[in-house]
Formats: sequence, C-alpha cells, structure tokens
Amino acid sequence: MRAFVPVLHLLGRVITLFSFSMLVPLGFALGTQDPGVRAYSDSFFITLLCGAAIFVATRGHERELRARDGFLLVSLTWTIVPAFATLPFLLHLPRMSFAAAYFEAVSGLTTTGATVLSGLDSLPVSINAWRCFLVWIGGLGILVLAIAILPLLAVGGSQIYRAETPGPMKDTKLTPRITETARGLYGMYVGISAVCFLAMRAAGMSWFDAFCHMCSIMGLGGFSTHDRSFAYFNSPLIEFVTVVFMCIAALNFATHFLVWRRRSLRCYIRDPQTGWFFGILFAAILLIAFYLDMRGTYPDFRTAFRYALFNTVSLATTAGFSNTDYNQWPVFAPVFMLLLCCFLSCSGSTGGGIKLIRLLLLLKQAKREMLRIVHPKTVNLIRLGGEVVENRVIFSVLAFMMVYGATVIVCTMVLLFSGLDVVTAFSATIACINNTGPGLNRVGPAATYGGLTDFQTFTCVVAMLLGRLELFSLLVLFTPGFWRR
Repeated sequence: MRAFVPVLHLLGRVITLFSFSMLVPLGFALGTQDPGVRAYSDSFFITLLCGAAIFVATRGHERELRARDGFLLVSLTWTIVPAFATLPFLLHLPRMSFAAAYFEAVSGLTTTGATVLSGLDSLPVSINAWRCFLVWIGGLGILVLAIAILPLLAVGGSQIYRAETPGPMKDTKLTPRITETARGLYGMYVGISAVCFLAMRAAGMSWFDAFCHMCSIMGLGGFSTHDRSFAYFNSPLIEFVTVVFMCIAALNFATHFLVWRRRSLRCYIRDPQTGWFFGILFAAILLIAFYLDMRGTYPDFRTAFRYALFNTVSLATTAGFSNTDYNQWPVFAPVFMLLLCCFLSCSGSTGGGIKLIRLLLLLKQAKREMLRIVHPKTVNLIRLGGEVVENRVIFSVLAFMMVYGATVIVCTMVLLFSGLDVVTAFSATIACINNTGPGLNRVGPAATYGGLTDFQTFTCVVAMLLGRLELFSLLVLFTPGFWRR
C-alpha cells in the first residue's frame, strides 16, 4: 500500500482545493442573512483541515504517477470529495440523513441532477446555490480544474487527464502540454458559462435563478431552484435560451476551444460528432412533436413542438430539466427520450452516457463486419474525421458496450430485488448511469428520488459514479491485477 501514498498526497491537494468552493454558498448565506452561515464556515474549515492533514502526512512521497495511479486518484476523488460536499447539507438541514446528503452531493458532482429534496422553492438560498454550484464544478471534472490551477504535471498530470477525460479518444491533445489543454478547456467552460449567465438574466430570470440555472445548464446537471423546474417560469424565451446552451454544453469542448483558437467555424464541420448530433436531435424532436400532436396530447402542433423541443433536448443531452410532466405523455415519447440520453452527448462534453463517438464507431464496425461476410479478404479501415481509427480503440469500445449493458442489467435487477417496479427500476438505472437525473414512474420529472430506501439510494449512487467515470476507471480497481506490484 505504500506505493499509493503519493496518490493520497495529491488527494489531499484536491480536497484542500475543493474546500474553497464552499465559500460560494457562504457568500450567499452572508448576503441573504441566512441563519445557517456557520454550516458553511464549519464545512469549509473541516474540509480544509482534512485536506491539509492528508497533504502534510504524506509529504515527501511525491513521485511520477503511473497510469494506475491516475485511475486510483480519480476514483478516490469522486467517492471521497462528495462525502465532504455533504457537510453543508448535514449541518444546515439536520433532518437530512447521510444517505440522502451523499446522494445529493454525488448527483451534483457527477452532473446527474437527480434529487432527493422537495420544497426547493422554500429551501435556503445558500443550499440551492450549493447544489447547483456542485454541478458546475463537476462539469469538466474536479481533476481537470485541479490540473488547470495546481502545478501537478510534474507528478504525472497526463495520467490524471487520461483517467478523467470522457470518451474513447483520450490521447488527443489540443496543445503540446497537458496543462495548457486543461486550462484552455476550463477557460472555454468559464467563458461560455459567463455568456449563459447573462443570457438567462436577459431572458427574464432573476440574478439568483440565472446563476443557479447557468451552473446546471453548463454542467448538464438538471438541478433547479424550483420544484416545477422550468415549468415555474412558463417562458418560451427562457426555454429557447436554455435549449441553445444545453446543445453547446453537449458538444465537444475541445471543438469549442479549437474554434476559438483558430477563429473558424469549420472546426464544427470537421468534427465527426457535431453533424450527427444535430441531425439525430432534430429528427427526434420532429418525431416526438408529430407523435404528441397525432395522439392529441396538446391542442395544436405548435404547442406540441414547444414541449417536444425542450424536453427532448433536455433528456437527450442528459441535462434532465423539464417544463412539463412528460411522465404523463403516451409511453413511446418518454421512453424514446430516455433512449436518446444513452448515446447522444458528444465525447468531450459535460454530458453523460455512452457518447456519440462510440455509437459512430460501433456502426462503422458493424458495417465493416457485414462487408467482410461478403468479401472476406477485403481490407476495410475504419475512418473517423478523416483519420484511421486503430483496432485497439474499436476493441475498447466493444468492451465498454459489453460492460455497459451488463451494468444496466445488474443495477436494474438489484433495484427490482429491492422492491421497485420494473419501470422505475429500469428508468432509474438508465437515468443514473447516463447522468441524466429524472426517470419514469416513481422517479419521474414531477417526483424525486426521496421515496427510495437507503439501499436503493446507494445503488443509484453506484450507478452515477460508474457512469461519470465511464465504468472502467472505477471497475479496474476491483481487478486483482491492479493491486499487484
């Protein structure tokens, strides 16, 4: 175990850095004369002291990180940091259990947006700010933030970046140094967040609602300050602005970075995911709008299109907002939208799920296999964006899909064993493992996860963590080979 002490040293740094995020809700508490100010100051000092203690205790053990060190650090970060994030909930809302608080913290940091809380409109302003800010922090990952700010590259920052970055094309670098890449991505994230905040305010939200929903939109997390989510505002303009920024957040931030750096929109055209993303999304919106109109769910096509547009984009991008209870729609529409959340977000975005790039590679591999059946001796290379994709990437995608399917089945069966009905169990699994948030039936958009037992809650937590870390980064820790010297 001594070999992993340097990992704990870096974990201490990350926890110390994370403690300063608690100053944000502390500021809101002070500004609104919230009686729970001490909850945030105590949480800040507890987290700061724990992080500093780990850092000091492991001092002198710094070394270059190996690949497995990066995976261990990422897994520890995404399981331990949420425990510290529960402190403001537990201290400010004393009736909240640890299981519920940990679920809420994990849901925020993994940008899932599932909640166990109700009565959001009457919650303290600082609690809503903390919930939504957790989503913003989790957007590009706590460790990407750490790499962008702390000089960790001297001890193997590339290993952390590869473990943390979503998608199969992890080795693609935008700049020669990984620290410049991290700073560029996070700079783009902050810049778009600022524009989103001003746009939400201009569309009619209050300053506080604009801040909270900006955090949730950019992280595609779905937390809101109102129980009715966007139905509270009942504003087509606010919904349209939200749709635009949900789409931006669901695209590859590396592509946004290249567009900004090269001052050319051609980067979007060259990105193999962008065209497919908008093509599939537009077709899905029209299909659901026509379906709702055909079934007479709304009085006219214009109204059907409005609700189909917002909710389809929201679920497909794994944001998880709603402006109506789509759980009451004819069953095809919500199930189809949940299907979209499995794969439509782009690799390199803040969204969850399989990622569109994996779906494209699977389709190309299927096409190659069918061609090989007809012409066994044909050499057919798979290309994506004009570049040849190595077979090891294809094998990785196939293995990921196999594990993904097995994980969905296992989590669903565990929830069924615990007593949930099949619709709730399956939709909760899909919503959590794809970091989408609301499911169907008992965990639908008009309900919360608060009615689940502690066992069911922790099962959903595991699904959220597996989805956020894209399965292998967490599951590899449970293989005997990982712990061998």
